[in-house]
Amino acid sequence: MTSPIDSKLAELGITLPTPAPPLANYVPVVRTGNLLFVSGQVSVDGAGKIMTGKLGAGVDIDTGRQAARLCAINILAQVKAVVGDLDKVVRVVKLVAFVNSTPDFVDQAKVVNGCSDLFVEILGDKGRHARSAVGIAALPFDAAVEVDAIVEVA
Repeated sequence: MTSPIDSKLAELGITLPTPAPPLANYVPVVRTGNLLFVSGQVSVDGAGKIMTGKLGAGVDIDTGRQAARLCAINILAQVKAVVGDLDKVVRVVKLVAFVNSTPDFVDQAKVVNGCSDLFVEILGDKGRHARSAVGIAALPFDAAVEVDAIVEVA
């Protein structure tokens, strides 16, 4: 039987990728008690193609939102790899999002809504969270967006 969250992912046409292994000296997820601390997930699709570029210098808000959405998908993939079933998610507690942007770009929050909106669409009220959206001069691999998360699980 398919879980409600897996059904929602299928309805949205989302296939969770196999989580990428770390590319530096860190672990993708640390679990302490019922909290998962998910390391920053960049805007990379299931084929390994990274959405790159700088908001305010060639990357528009809609493209940035799509990049942030990919970060949400990758966070969910990391969570599922640890707990096995996304229906064990109690709550997305906190996101910290970094947007590769020019100094004069001030719409980081609009970009990060691509991530936040997907969590709410998939998880309902369990996907509502506290959040920071930060503009930054550069990200690894020139990724457009990177998001880390704290997720409570059963």
